[in-house]
Amino acid sequence: MVQEFNVVIERDADGYLVGSVPSLRGCHTQAKSLDALMRRIREAIELCLEVEEAETNEFVGVQRIAVAV
Repeated sequence: MVQEFNVVIERDADGYLVGSVPSLRGCHTQAKSLDALMRRIREAIELCLEVEEAETNEFVGVQRIAVAV
């Protein structure tokens, strides 16, 4: 069986790409390139699925908001 997962990708202050899977708690990884990140996040997903089931969340979208600090 094949499952698809949404991956949120951000770049941190050190230039690393950080990938997170919202439907799997604690499923995160990082890498310098997108290709490496996708390999690592696939492995992280497989490992997370060994210990928990994915939540069934429907992807709606991403919003950006400015907040004065």
